[in-house]
Amino acid sequence: MVTRADIGVIGGSGFYSLLDDATEIEITTPYGPPSDVVTVGHIGSRSVAFLPRHGRDHRFPPHLIPYRANLWALRSLGVRQVLAPSAVGSLRPEIGPGALVVPDQLIDRTAGRVQTYYDEGGVVHVAFADPYCPSGRAAAVSSARSSEWEVSDGGTLVVIQGPRFSTRAESRWFSGNGWSIVGMTGFPEAILARELTLCYTSISLVTDHDAGVEAGEGVTHEEVLAFFATNVTRMRSLITDVVAALPEDRTCPCPTALDGLKLPFDLPG
Repeated sequence: MVTRADIGVIGGSGFYSLLDDATEIEITTPYGPPSDVVTVGHIGSRSVAFLPRHGRDHRFPPHLIPYRANLWALRSLGVRQVLAPSAVGSLRPEIGPGALVVPDQLIDRTAGRVQTYYDEGGVVHVAFADPYCPSGRAAAVSSARSSEWEVSDGGTLVVIQGPRFSTRAESRWFSGNGWSIVGMTGFPEAILARELTLCYTSISLVTDHDAGVEAGEGVTHEEVLAFFATNVTRMRSLITDVVAALPEDRTCPCPTALDGLKLPFDLPG
């Protein structure tokens, strides 16, 4: 029975399972329960924990996902590297449905979401200039290219509050700023991972052109889920490849994100 893992995968809309032979683990955290039970098993020689971001029955809308509990639960199991596949809309005409984007930047347009573990016991300022792990990004891009999946190496993900989609005016504004893709769940996930010194890599599947983009039309949640469902087998295969490509030793800056800072509590795991 596997009860600890080195790598965590947080599945997005339409991505509710990953491991065939796995142990289900119920976890409690100081921030309540995570979105669902965590399944732990192996992909090749690597131990992996999988957590469906919205729950297996998709009961959590983007603004109510227990983000703090999710990341805390993964770290408590030993996870130090996190892969985060998700469905996104494209803000650029040249990035069409079916393409992958591995962003290197994000814009937070959410409101009211708790985005830190350090809200009492002392001030902890964490650097976040580069939100994603460079080693994880390199592994994701390389694996996508090896599988002949069209992939953009870099780009800016703008995270909106949800659960509604953008208006055309908002979408045109996002696009006019040069941002690449729009989603609802990439924040505060990324900063919470950084505050736990986890490596975090977003792997974004474009399901549609956003409403204000050339050739873009209004999209429904059902259409997003249906498109993702047609690609979920391919996404699982890609995640398997990325897991194998992740470095076993972390030489990126992520493990040292809290160096020199006085923490009000010990980190789990």
